[in-house]
Amino acid sequence: MAENDRKLNNGVEEETIELQKLSLSGIKIKSVPHLSDYIPNSQLKTVTNPLASSPFYHPTDTFYISPSSDILLKQVLYDLSDPTTRQKPAYGIAYHRSGPRKLIYFDPGNVRAAIVTCGGLCPGMNTVIRELVVGLSDLYGVHQIFGIRSGYRGFYSSDPMPLTPEMVHNWHKQGGTALETSRGGFDLVKIVDSIESHGFSHVYIVGGDGTMRGAVEIYNEILRRKIPVAVVGIPKTVDNDVGIIDKSFGFQTAVETAQQAINAAHVEAESAVNGIGLVKLMGRSTGHIALHATLSNRDVDCCLIPENEFFLEGKGGLFEFIEHKLKRNGHAVVVVAEGAGQDLIPKSKEEERRDDSGNPVLLNVGGWLKSELHKWWKRDHPGELVTVKYIDPTYMIRAVPANATDNLYCTLLAHSAIHGAMAGYTGFVAGQVNGNYAYIPVKEVAEAKNVVDTMDHQWAWVRSVTNQPDFQRA
Repeated sequence: MAENDRKLNNGVEEETIELQKLSLSGIKIKSVPHLSDYIPNSQLKTVTNPLASSPFYHPTDTFYISPSSDILLKQVLYDLSDPTTRQKPAYGIAYHRSGPRKLIYFDPGNVRAAIVTCGGLCPGMNTVIRELVVGLSDLYGVHQIFGIRSGYRGFYSSDPMPLTPEMVHNWHKQGGTALETSRGGFDLVKIVDSIESHGFSHVYIVGGDGTMRGAVEIYNEILRRKIPVAVVGIPKTVDNDVGIIDKSFGFQTAVETAQQAINAAHVEAESAVNGIGLVKLMGRSTGHIALHATLSNRDVDCCLIPENEFFLEGKGGLFEFIEHKLKRNGHAVVVVAEGAGQDLIPKSKEEERRDDSGNPVLLNVGGWLKSELHKWWKRDHPGELVTVKYIDPTYMIRAVPANATDNLYCTLLAHSAIHGAMAGYTGFVAGQVNGNYAYIPVKEVAEAKNVVDTMDHQWAWVRSVTNQPDFQRA
């Protein structure tokens, strides 16, 4: 047996043995697809990781991540003597830990990498692109790196754009994506044909849950064709609605930027007679931005999110609560996520449509709520003054450059993705799990959702800060 094949088999055997041990101990490992799953050993050649001779590192035996190093999804220790927890599952879920491996499955001199950004904008997209380019070049000596412009459709509608570290040097200081982005345009056959014809061996896909569903299809088609290509997802969503991972990049920047809008609404409301400041924040299906912005600001009187239905009229409704706040404080500030209250807004059949990514087109809950507030006040308080100032900072929030925390996070995500691809993993997402960086099968990420649990402590904290009703009808 050739030396490379012997090392390859030893690595696979080591991982299999460790998985069996962990299974017996109650840990359920989510294995990540690997090139060796469908490419014969005779066609896979491993080489020593070039980090071993890098001037930036001094690797020791503990520097490299072993195949049996995994990250637990949750760390909760249950008291089994307590009857309320005795029936909890006895196993935990774990994912492979990210980081450099001692042996890699690609010769860096032959790697051709493609980077594509899809969907809406998000702080940090340019940072991810920059760090992928710089990391591939400086860490592994990969110099054939290309950007795919205009999202998925760019694979077949335009020529790849060569990227160099010099070109992307200042991209992390800019909002948006220098590669341009778009929704839709997903043609599986044309995309994989392009990947194959251009000889790409790494494909880095930056996008949200819809983009990750596309990444699953691309991986499956590459698997069917048995092409040695590493498909890597880097989940992006300003709404923080991607499941499994701790958080999405750009989320903290979005929450920070939202403070400016809330502060402005508070000033406007406080400076008017019966002033109401109304701020609409991003959050199509989840209310994480609205929730975290409310908790970090403390001037918000009511937070409305998609996961918690609300109503306007009657006892326990929004109007009764705002009236109470106006009588007590003279002003009120309401934050509403864009996906909240959609069932309350009258709509025609023409308005029940979807965008190019297949998402339902949301109606403007902010504009509707402003109108309803005016109608209610005019009806129930004729002749009395009221001022409703409506602020929608949506595009300000998602178009700004990433803050320091998100920039660091984007860097670590990009480097994790590179290490995984070079190690031969494919069909995976690089993400933070339980405070550590891990590799997660992209299929799981595409299917999972991260919603606000309104029965959890965090939502109770929101209500304790705002003193808002739970909107449960009597």
